Amino acid sequence: MPEPCDALVIGGGPAGLMAADALLSAGRRVILTEQRPSLARKLLMAGKSGLNLTKAEDAETCLAHYGAAAPQLEPMIRALPPEAIVAWAEGLGQAVFTGSTGRVFPAAMKASPLLRAWLARLSGLEVRTRWAWRGWDGDATLFDTPEGEVRLRPAVTVLAMGGASWARLGSDGLWAGTLRAAGVPVTAFAPANAGLRVDWSEHMAQHFGTPLKNIALCAGHLHSRGEAVISGRGLEGGGLYPLSPALREGAALRVDLAPDTDAGTLARRLAARPAKESAANRLRKAARLSPAARALMMDCARPLPREAEAIARLIKALPVPHQGLAPLDEAISTAGGVAWEGLSPSLELRARPGVFAAGEMLDWEAPTGGYLLTACLATGLWAGRHAGEFQ
Repeated sequence: MPEPCDALVIGGGPAGLMAADALLSAGRRVILTEQRPSLARKLLMAGKSGLNLTKAEDAETCLAHYGAAAPQLEPMIRALPPEAIVAWAEGLGQAVFTGSTGRVFPAAMKASPLLRAWLARLSGLEVRTRWAWRGWDGDATLFDTPEGEVRLRPAVTVLAMGGASWARLGSDGLWAGTLRAAGVPVTAFAPANAGLRVDWSEHMAQHFGTPLKNIALCAGHLHSRGEAVISGRGLEGGGLYPLSPALREGAALRVDLAPDTDAGTLARRLAARPAKESAANRLRKAARLSPAARALMMDCARPLPREAEAIARLIKALPVPHQGLAPLDEAISTAGGVAWEGLSPSLELRARPGVFAAGEMLDWEAPTGGYLLTACLATGLWAGRHAGEFQ
């Protein structure tokens, strides 16, 4: 017989923990299951680079970074805007600071102290690790566990099993087939915030690992300004990631290597150089391009034209031929997931009353910079609060 359960949360990442937090606050008795041996592995991995909690901006500005999913996410982000996430972290005893780009980090620059404080606050939460969800049999929720199959019969459930990137940390996306079989519409997964594959010539090898700084990038209708790193596989980095939706659709990539200088000024500087000067020296002295930027120009636009105006146009919009985004499991996050039409405004599955979904399971994407964790926490809180009210 299935074991009765008041409230069940499946998935021990940020969205699942926030849902559990809300359920406990509503007075529910909560069991949280996680298929990996420990909780929040992807959060802890993100913490190795500082744990970007959110972005110091108002809810309206924040929402603009969620693209087509912004209307659906709006009530959730407004219920837990960036300033509320800062207050939440500080309420856990974790001091934060805001960097020069507006990104908010814990002062400890890692995730483990925050996670320990959070778990300590979740008094009464029953955690069961190494429990892999296997779907439903009637009103029973099935798990494979080290002790064999276990069946629970929860009064309410929140699903927070992540997307389909970084499978080794637990986000394997295997739940998608089970939900489709249960009548839940699921949009196919695709890489987001992923590197771009570029077939470099052998001359680029000396620049692998070198950042291209102070550049602007464009793909389709999307624009970004930041850094990109030249790697053996192509390009990656925060300046590139916001372009993922367009690059995924095959849009061309163009890079402005001198975003603070207009084409006319560049052309005049180039024209003033000696006629016999090498192309590399013209780019260095007149355009003031770094060695990595000059190498990119030579690799993507060889042979360079001699006319100053033509070179200036290339500097301002250098086409970089590419072979698409890196594979799904190498992406920082994923697009796709439970389709919005399969969810009520409270994030309850229309095909499965009493079951809610949150986090990267939902069909949204956002660039890095605090937006991923912001939406995970906000949707987890939203689903948990509504699940707590479910009768």
